[in-house]
Amino acid sequence: MNTTPQAIRGTQDIFGADAEAFAHVVETFERVRKLYRFRRVEMPVFEKTAVFSRSLGETTDVVSKEMYSFEDRGGESLTLRPEFTAGIARAYLTDGWKQFAPLKVATHGPLFRYERPQKGRYRQFHQIDAEVIGAAEPMADVELLVMADQLLKELGIAEGVTLQLNTLGDGESREAWRAALVEYFRSHKADLSEDSQDRLERNPLRILDSKDPRDKPFTADAPKIDDYLSAEARDFFGAVTSGLDAAGVAWTRAEALVRGLDYYRHTAFEFVTDRLGAQGTVLGGGRYDGLMVALGGPETPAVGWAAGIERLAMLVADAGQATEAPLTAMLAVEDDAALGFALKTLTALRHQGIDAEIIATGSPRKRFDKAVKSNAKAIVSFVVKDGVPVANLRAGETTPARLAVEQVLVTIQP
Repeated sequence: MNTTPQAIRGTQDIFGADAEAFAHVVETFERVRKLYRFRRVEMPVFEKTAVFSRSLGETTDVVSKEMYSFEDRGGESLTLRPEFTAGIARAYLTDGWKQFAPLKVATHGPLFRYERPQKGRYRQFHQIDAEVIGAAEPMADVELLVMADQLLKELGIAEGVTLQLNTLGDGESREAWRAALVEYFRSHKADLSEDSQDRLERNPLRILDSKDPRDKPFTADAPKIDDYLSAEARDFFGAVTSGLDAAGVAWTRAEALVRGLDYYRHTAFEFVTDRLGAQGTVLGGGRYDGLMVALGGPETPAVGWAAGIERLAMLVADAGQATEAPLTAMLAVEDDAALGFALKTLTALRHQGIDAEIIATGSPRKRFDKAVKSNAKAIVSFVVKDGVPVANLRAGETTPARLAVEQVLVTIQP
């Protein structure tokens, strides 16, 4: 007996209310990105493995454990994209997008990581993504953060979400801070968790956001970035925070918020909620001025953010922000001889932007009763009188939906 193949673990089939919430996130993102004049881009789902190994770093968990990499028939190593930024940076360098700098781009779609599935986290997941490339000014960081804040508000999920903000300084500041962290954590190495001991030499900043209770006593007293900031880096962060204040975006300082990759500079941020359990970040990003060099390009300032659509959709669903809209018009064909006129009317309604459905199968006597049960705002029945098809609008109180349907019916002749 043939058995039906099951879905792959960590993937999902999205339907019903979940699909409506998902679509609501994407549609809202598209509307907001147009307000901010971010240009839409579509990126390949797979790239040469080097795009991600060089940008994310061979020692990161994503590259060493989580990438879906494979060899194609030509013997080339390819990888399903685990994130958007590296591919967009590659396109900026290879497709001549430099001529549009400063370039504001946005995209959304599926990403792939082989990790343990959990609430709101999948092996095929989806993100929205916004990037500003070629802008060194703090105003680019401010614009992205204001845009993210507006997106969350328009999704109806901003309540209980906090913007956490930090600075990683410029390259010089970051290196001085990194050296101080290594020296500090070395003196406590034996008491650190195994993961933190492993990160000590290659990625000491990541120890600061360790969730392991063994590390907490030491991270609290670790050297702070503020003690190592250059005057330029301090001014940059000050311009970002004052810009947010002027735009009315609330934020809190989070000194333990870091980015482990060396190409991150200056602003790092996360929008965090306590409504998703342990996985509290709903949107995050930062400035990555060193990424283009890692990909073989020139020094290029850039800043961006990404957000998981599934996580945003869960918050949208919890807040009751996305439900399937009630049907506007239901057409009930009570006489088969009127079917042609009904189909003509159905097409005209849809062309006028009015959503409509038709009931033209089953017992003609029961079709109107079925139409009533649809709870449509307007019900139109089709019968034949004196050999001529006739449409009768049979609905309750006068509403804008009913008036719109009436206007279309006036223009349609059998």
